[in-house]
Amino acid sequence: MSDKQQASEFVIYPKTYDLILWLMQTTVNFPKSQRFVMAKRVQDTAVDFYDYLIAARKVDVQQRKQVLLRADVKLEVLRMHLRLCRELKLFSPEQYRHVSQMVTEIGRLLGSWRGGKKPDSQVQ
Repeated sequence: MSDKQQASEFVIYPKTYDLILWLMQTTVNFPKSQRFVMAKRVQDTAVDFYDYLIAARKVDVQQRKQVLLRADVKLEVLRMHLRLCRELKLFSPEQYRHVSQMVTEIGRLLGSWRGGKKPDSQVQ
């Protein structure tokens, strides 16, 4: 594992924790009609993503690639949920900009950890 990959691995955990904390604090303010739908989906997806990151550190090198791919898929699902929240006006423009930047940074870290260039993808 290169130094860059190792650095990404260690930085991604607190960044993801901060994202989850922000999402938990923000989605609790969704309208009641969406608190048990979109808020739950967003929260569960973010926590599932973190679970995959933890699993990636616990499995052997052969399995890690597959676990990190699953994490990447989960992050893409989270991006879709966040875009949907934006379209439903559940996030203010400032909140969406903030969460978008957080997810983009985490995506870059994950791409680096996976050992390859990850396309610059932003939540849109």
